[in-house]
Amino acid sequence: MKLRRTIFFVFPVLLITDLSLAVESTDTAFFESKIRPVLVENCYKCHSVESGKSKGGLLLDTQAGTLQGGDNGPAVVPGKPDESLLVAAISHAQPDLEMPPKKARLPDGVIADFKRWIESGAADPRTESTGSLSHAPTDLESGRKFWAFQKPQPPPVPKSDKNAPWPKSDTDQFILASLEKKDLTPSPDAAPAVLLRRLHFDLTGLPPSQEEQSAFLKRVDESGIDAALAERTDQLLASKSFGERWGRHWLDVARFAESSGKESNFTFPEAWRYRDYVIDAFNRDIPFDQFIAEQLAGDLLPAKDDAERARLLIATGYLAIGPISLNAMSKEQSLADVADEQINASTQAFMATTVACARCHDHKFDPVSMEDYYAMVGIFRSSKTYYGTAVGPDNQLGGDLIHLPDSLDLPVFYKAIKPEKVAELKQEKIDLIEKENEARKKAEQAVKEGKDPSEFFSLQMAIAGLWRKGAIDGQLSLVGEEGNPNTMCMGVTEGEEIKNSPVYERGELATPLESEVPRGFPEVVQLSDPPEIPDDESGRLQYAEWLTHPDHPLTARVLANRVWKHLFRTGIVRTTDNFGFNGERPSHPDLLDHLALQLVTEHKWSVKGLIRELVLSRSYRQSSDFRESAFLKDPENRLLWRMSKRRLDAEEIRDAILFVSGDINLTRPVASIIGRTGDRNAALLPFAKNIPADLDGSVHRSVYLPVVRDRLPDVLELFDFAESSLVTGDRETTNVPMQALYFMNSDFVEERSTSFAQRVKSDAGSEREAQFKAAFQRCFNRRPDSEEIVLATEFFSNEPGPDSLKRYCQALLSTATFRNLD
Repeated sequence: MKLRRTIFFVFPVLLITDLSLAVESTDTAFFESKIRPVLVENCYKCHSVESGKSKGGLLLDTQAGTLQGGDNGPAVVPGKPDESLLVAAISHAQPDLEMPPKKARLPDGVIADFKRWIESGAADPRTESTGSLSHAPTDLESGRKFWAFQKPQPPPVPKSDKNAPWPKSDTDQFILASLEKKDLTPSPDAAPAVLLRRLHFDLTGLPPSQEEQSAFLKRVDESGIDAALAERTDQLLASKSFGERWGRHWLDVARFAESSGKESNFTFPEAWRYRDYVIDAFNRDIPFDQFIAEQLAGDLLPAKDDAERARLLIATGYLAIGPISLNAMSKEQSLADVADEQINASTQAFMATTVACARCHDHKFDPVSMEDYYAMVGIFRSSKTYYGTAVGPDNQLGGDLIHLPDSLDLPVFYKAIKPEKVAELKQEKIDLIEKENEARKKAEQAVKEGKDPSEFFSLQMAIAGLWRKGAIDGQLSLVGEEGNPNTMCMGVTEGEEIKNSPVYERGELATPLESEVPRGFPEVVQLSDPPEIPDDESGRLQYAEWLTHPDHPLTARVLANRVWKHLFRTGIVRTTDNFGFNGERPSHPDLLDHLALQLVTEHKWSVKGLIRELVLSRSYRQSSDFRESAFLKDPENRLLWRMSKRRLDAEEIRDAILFVSGDINLTRPVASIIGRTGDRNAALLPFAKNIPADLDGSVHRSVYLPVVRDRLPDVLELFDFAESSLVTGDRETTNVPMQALYFMNSDFVEERSTSFAQRVKSDAGSEREAQFKAAFQRCFNRRPDSEEIVLATEFFSNEPGPDSLKRYCQALLSTATFRNLD
């Protein structure tokens, strides 16, 4: 990739002219998880085809009906929440337009979700009325015939006569066969240096150093590209940077964050332990079937010692780190919402199936019934979730944490309390309870005597007492009897009561149906010997066994597709989080089945094994060069006639800047900023001591930056970080002016540019041509060509000042060449 002629002359123009304003279409996952359920619960009774009602001429069960609106005009104006009548109605902004009628105003968090949805374009997949979707395989018989719900079968590996020397693996044979059907040929191999840079970023998220590049090229000359590539792949897979890169991919899917999100956004000080667990799990190459079991039911697995017990408890943090409404109307509603979020997160992550869409009605597109959904609700309602936030005015639903074994020397940031203070807190709680009981008795007596009971006991007094007792419990839970801080983690254990759940009509807790649904799993998946849930267990362990059963049609396919996406830029199923009817069909169905079966049988669920197989394929080696003849036949490159270019993601951009400048610290920091500052409302973080304004302030790898819902470090926010409230298997990629301004004006880039310039001087001395050649090599892993040398020479002629080298280095870091990968 050549640098543009505009690069070195006018720095602002360089950045702006390098951008297009194209933004990928908004993901409908937000609509499905945040908007549709609210419409179903609150609006469909009076505004849907199914109900037979369209009050005010308004239908809200289709995209067309919502946009067209009713007698008063459009309900939704995409991009303009202030002009959308739906927002006005649910906000109760107009006395004669309050929806839902005869009900309390919807929570602020729900209204904020609707505004956000409309601001982002009001993505809505409901292209037809709910009464006309007969083509979707929603019944069991039809659903089991749908490709995704059929068990993978070993496909015959095709053989090519025309290009017989090209394939190096079965993967190549499948790719080549698809290309030949369209009269296409693969692209030539990328140059070794280009391939090395690609391999390093894909496996570790970092570029190769000059020393690593020299050693690799020497090995290519001595032993050939096959041996050199295999050797370097093994080295990268064994590096700790691998887990930091691929662990971050999973954290996107796991919706990892360090705060609760929603209207009361409280921090999760112990979430970092789950982050580190994930990184270590990928570095250890824990088989993915075991990885699933640890996250869903680690508390129920055997452990050889306290360290293993702690690791397994921390693993269940997967189920606890999701968004949670801490100001829900009732505790029961909160628990129902937590179970719903856990069902949605786990079924999308492991099955790419949106089971939670059946909370209020049978799934409209996939063969998932309300009975299936509430069978899973019983599993999670029979479990206890520990998220650990203190009760207070902004948090009515405080949560506990899990106490890890005391024998371990693990980092802990809670302050010790003197033993006498522990006793004082315990006594204060006893006194509060006694005073409340006495006040209640006096109030009851006042009622009997016809007097005003509020003089003795009121709702405000009850709430104040609840908050204080919760605060005391929170303080005491963090320390032992002697006041020494406990080591805690987020996670899940078995609940106090194991029970099934009824089906709730339209998902409303006030309208349970009479019969309960036995705990279990979606019936569309047929297994030869499905696990049975004992009466005295929640079913989480059996859920993990069910997901990883050899007959399961989805789990291995979904994982293989996720791995493919991160190596080849696009999934074989492009909708990585949705294998259902509304998702896309696979571009290479036989290849996907082959990889899924290889993953289980040959690689024994080893993610590293599958990655190694794919990066050593000839398909992965292809050049990214454009070929017009191939483009005209396959403009989206779905058949993989070349390697698609990609922009580095947010963490890669920041880490690469740190790496090139020489400032990067590759050690793991202890905990995180959030872990070290404790439990607090995220809105107060800017006022906390020792917290940088941009939530960055470090030179460690970006995977260790704090991830606070709705308040991210600048670099993550600007460069399309995953939406941490949703399962995200495929981030959006935008190219907008604010990104250019970040390179121009951020303190982080300025400081790194200064370090980069100093490093170049150390490499090349004071001679200008040697300097810009050294800068090119460090920045792009290549030397400048003749045209680029001319441009650089002209730049330094026009910029003779003392900061010219620093400005030159900053310009290189700001180029599309730096932030895009061939």
